[in-house]
Amino acid sequence: MSEDHKKELERQLWNIADTLRGKMNADEFRDYILGFIFYKYLSERMHLYANELIEGEMGDYAALDENSGQGTEVLTELKHYAVEKLGYFLKPSELFSEIAKRGNSRRTDVAMEDEEIYANQAADNFILEDLGKILTNIQQSTMGTESEDDFIDLFEDMDLNSSKLGKNNEEKNDLIARVLGHLDKIDFGLEDADSDILGDAYEYLIAQFASGAGKKAGEFYTPQAVSKILAKLVTLGKTKLKTVYDPTCGSGSLLLRVAKEVEEVGEFYGQELNRTTYNLCRMNMILHGVHYQKFDIRQEDTLENPQHEELRAEAIVANPPFSAKWSAKPLLLNDDRFSQYGKLAPKTKADFAFVQHMIHHLSESGTLAVVLPHGVLFRGAAEGLIRKYIIEDRNYLDAVIGLPANIFYGTSIPTCILVMKKCRENPDDILFIDASQHFEKAKNQNQLRDSDIERILETYQERKTTDKYSYVAPLTEVKENEYNLNIPRYVDTFEEEEPVDLQVVTEQLRALDKDMEATDKTIADFCKELGIDAPF
Repeated sequence: MSEDHKKELERQLWNIADTLRGKMNADEFRDYILGFIFYKYLSERMHLYANELIEGEMGDYAALDENSGQGTEVLTELKHYAVEKLGYFLKPSELFSEIAKRGNSRRTDVAMEDEEIYANQAADNFILEDLGKILTNIQQSTMGTESEDDFIDLFEDMDLNSSKLGKNNEEKNDLIARVLGHLDKIDFGLEDADSDILGDAYEYLIAQFASGAGKKAGEFYTPQAVSKILAKLVTLGKTKLKTVYDPTCGSGSLLLRVAKEVEEVGEFYGQELNRTTYNLCRMNMILHGVHYQKFDIRQEDTLENPQHEELRAEAIVANPPFSAKWSAKPLLLNDDRFSQYGKLAPKTKADFAFVQHMIHHLSESGTLAVVLPHGVLFRGAAEGLIRKYIIEDRNYLDAVIGLPANIFYGTSIPTCILVMKKCRENPDDILFIDASQHFEKAKNQNQLRDSDIERILETYQERKTTDKYSYVAPLTEVKENEYNLNIPRYVDTFEEEEPVDLQVVTEQLRALDKDMEATDKTIADFCKELGIDAPF
């Protein structure tokens, strides 16, 4: 599918979202529009898979008579295969295309005065209750199977009875039917097994919602440019990954970005606290063609209740909530993730707690890349001791990369990327990169350009010192700086101002004085003609 086709699909999806815009805020209509797209995707996958299995012998799956003896027998067998292969099952009458047609099938030539016909058609077109049952049935079809945890409560944020959809059931039904009708006209091109156009379009919508969600956006989305840097850092020199992990996975965009950088990822692991975002992540994984057996996304507090205790991941990427609060209860000092440091991150700043958690889950040959606020580079007390232990005792820190301010949704603070490895190729130094001044100014946010991203990655890969941009600091120098990692200590970006020629300045001031005298005289002459006093 061409780039133009992809952009047209993005435009169509965003226009459909406009149907709900104005009815509710961005957070709410995001859940509906993305949920309906997901339902359409599941439906079309089921339709294609069922047609493959029946191989045209019984016609199209959508036309199968569910109530006939043969139809019932075929559905029983199809369900077994579909749940095993796809993870879920939909009957022909539950397909998106069927429910969308029903909701939009009212004859336009029937006048409201023909009350009996109109009432019957209104009843036939009422899909709200059936739609709710279908979304529940998708989940029910997975109960007791391997895919149950991946589908449970996926549609719980889509309240079809919400008063925001309309004053009464008829209004709600009409709005939902129109949204489904518009979506039904779009070809997602799922027949092309190599195409990920729908997944990319879904990511596009998530990004659009994030840009309009203000501070909350950081909870579920990392800007694509930053995702790209993190993903490339943890996959350098690799074509396959056994495992990738994001302990604060949001909508899953970082995990999926890593998958784009390699030929194959064995398993995806993630944990997310926010229930709505957790649902969004699972949908996003499935929409991008990740088989339900290949991802394990959990909903819990990562620091207080970690869910993947035995995991040692080959690649870890994360954009944790900046300086979040956490319990920091003394009991956690007995936790294997924190015990060796002797100190816990402060209650008001959990940044290093996330770092400690990720180091614990990193394999011996793995790489982690995490985005954090600049304060982690130089704050003292417990954070200073943790930072010293990571560098001096463990020698895990491989690079520090300073990013521009105002590139994240919901915050304008400057950030940095820490890259860590347990087995470093360059154990005697740390690379510092100052990319904070290299970006493009946009209307609401600064943006990293492709050239900016390429320069960061090239500098990291070549591990080189570049004037006013990067510096390879020996560990002895970092020790001399008492493990303070503030980038200006290592990368000198000071620009000398051009010398000022005082004689030229003096002449300019004299010329200004003469101009002012001439102007004053002109004003005085005008005032004299008008018979008023001059203002000076």
